[in-house]
Amino acid sequence: MEEINNVEVVPCTESEYLKPFRVLYNQNGTKKSWDFMQSHDSVSVLLFNTTSHCFVLVKQFRPAVYMCEWEKAKTKTSQGAEKTEEGDASESQEGQSAPAEESSPSSPWPPASAGVTYELCAGLVDKPDLSLEEIARQEVLEECGYDIPASKLKRITSFRSSVGVIGSKQTMFYAEVSDDNCVSAGGGDPREGELIEVVKVPLHEAMTFAYDERIPKSLGLIFSFIWFHNNMSPKYKISTNV
Repeated sequence: MEEINNVEVVPCTESEYLKPFRVLYNQNGTKKSWDFMQSHDSVSVLLFNTTSHCFVLVKQFRPAVYMCEWEKAKTKTSQGAEKTEEGDASESQEGQSAPAEESSPSSPWPPASAGVTYELCAGLVDKPDLSLEEIARQEVLEECGYDIPASKLKRITSFRSSVGVIGSKQTMFYAEVSDDNCVSAGGGDPREGELIEVVKVPLHEAMTFAYDERIPKSLGLIFSFIWFHNNMSPKYKISTNV
């Protein structure tokens, strides 16, 4: 999963997932405009395995995260090159010889691990004939390998994500599973280009995991752990190490 090569950035002229728009409007008498992306709504599921008392998460490479890290690396490289050039120029002015060859600033690609994030099991709402619960059930089966009825999914809440750019709605569910429900290793649907690793986080390490900034994760994952700590932990009488 963490071997990424032949990276090429090209214009996106058509996509079935994102459509860019610019809205023009008047707000309190002032003309304004805003650029936004139209996208599908989504579902996510906080899975808790009652056999092993752990959360079942997914770990996958996210190109958008990777490109953000590349931009940061490129900026640092450019700044470093500028400082080097300033130093060389200063040395030349003082009568010292500058390097015989000048190398252009390079922007090396960061390691693939820079784009890997921990997330809840989730998926797009792109099947109008299915309920949100049924879509979530399918995602749990495909990504994490647990076969559970849709009736076992408890709705936590819904919220708007990326409100400045996308504004789509995500509906979050909670489900308890056991080892008996596990029918496959999960990993997503290869036909859809998914390459997912199933990860388990012990209950007693959950809040430490959530607040560890060294572990890249989605906001929904952090929120769901806090929700569990506030609403479900007393049931299991186990500290979530908050």
